[in-house]
Amino acid sequence: MCPSGRRFFYMQLKPHFTYEQQVQELKRKGIVIKDDEECLEFLKTVNYYRFSAYFLPYKGSSDRQVTFSQLKKIYEFDGRLRSILFPIIEQVEIKLRATIAYHFTLKYGADGYLSPPNFSKKHKSEEFKLRLEKCISENKRSAIVLHHNAKYEGKFPLWVIIEFFSIGMLSYFYADLKREDKKIITKALGYPSDRMLESWLRCITDLRNRCAHYSRLYYWPFTAIPLLPESDRTRCDNTLYPQLVMVRHLINNDEYWTTAFKTPFLLLVGEYDKDINLEHIGLMESPTKCVFDI
Repeated sequence: MCPSGRRFFYMQLKPHFTYEQQVQELKRKGIVIKDDEECLEFLKTVNYYRFSAYFLPYKGSSDRQVTFSQLKKIYEFDGRLRSILFPIIEQVEIKLRATIAYHFTLKYGADGYLSPPNFSKKHKSEEFKLRLEKCISENKRSAIVLHHNAKYEGKFPLWVIIEFFSIGMLSYFYADLKREDKKIITKALGYPSDRMLESWLRCITDLRNRCAHYSRLYYWPFTAIPLLPESDRTRCDNTLYPQLVMVRHLINNDEYWTTAFKTPFLLLVGEYDKDINLEHIGLMESPTKCVFDI
């Protein structure tokens, strides 16, 4: 009984499964396993819960039998897709930090971020200060923090402390700026509108964290859907596709996008085309007619 006196009930957690039991559970789900030992050895290196999620698009389907080998290939494809995307997102994040810090300090000075009037009315200064303190505390042993504590009494210019911001913190910072300052930053970056950039920052936070934490992109329903230019709004769903369109716009460099994403992705799809289903990442047509036309 909870402290309020109300009764509550909870489902009992599932029991621990041995590797042998995990193999049998996959079979029970309808996955065809030709070599139990191969599957068992794989499950010793990959969490059962993580791997079994790749069966979700086939759950309840009677169209075809899904094999362990196919799911393993899809799992590999997903991992390699993340490895292509993550360095691109890194470039976006670095560029956004630099541009936001430059234009904010140009107008408000090195420590203007500590002054609430330099933000919009929705800015919660006390909550922001707590976030800043957390950034500093988490990096208290770094040479940068030690240097600024010793020489500048623990004061940091924005262009220094912004390097400690997570992508989520960066999104939070931008969202709290005055509209006029958002427009200046957006124009400097060559993006269509400040409202789009605010949407993109929310979305890329989730995408970046999924890549960084090795989380599934394949057949994943994204909760935040990016606001895109009108020409790209025909395919705004919760699949990976709109997220890729968003990253393409954030990069804003056709040559880099081709080299860093288009070419490696085409090669990856060609290698795994017998096992993956492009619809499961939002590509309803062939890659050359879809993501590569943006």
